[in-house]
Amino acid sequence: MLSLDFLDDVRRMNKRQLYYQVLNFGMIVSSALMIWKGLMVITGSESPIVVVLSGSMEPAFHRGDLLFLTNRVEDPIRVGEIVVFRIEGREIPIVHRVLKIHEKQNGHIKFLTKGDNNAVDDRGLYKQGQHWLEKKDVVGRARGFYQENRSVEDRNYLFLTLEL
Repeated sequence: MLSLDFLDDVRRMNKRQLYYQVLNFGMIVSSALMIWKGLMVITGSESPIVVVLSGSMEPAFHRGDLLFLTNRVEDPIRVGEIVVFRIEGREIPIVHRVLKIHEKQNGHIKFLTKGDNNAVDDRGLYKQGQHWLEKKDVVGRARGFYQENRSVEDRNYLFLTLEL
């Protein structure tokens, strides 16, 4: 059994080796957390990388694709842009395209989204009584994506769109 073999290996280690292994593991975990936090600061998004979980954005994105997000406050939301948003009462964010924008005279913007593969807009997904999303609902906006094995040559590709 795998777990018993692991325990036997640990028992055979002297204290110095065991401390070294624990320290290495701790350094790996803390490095990963620092990289993630750094990406959050750089991108302005609480989740700079998300995985597409449904087929609602096909053919643009499929299940398992990775999206790289930014969420800069000064960037306006545009029709056609792909946003990742969170709905009150739901834990899992949704990846859909901005369908319409409604701008009030005071400059406050609300917008409506829809999945590319869905027949209707997302008003049925929003909390009851909510007809539009606001900028506070946005986790991030797609700036790049990674798709796995969809080319003729069966290679993986990373696509990034950069806006300067």
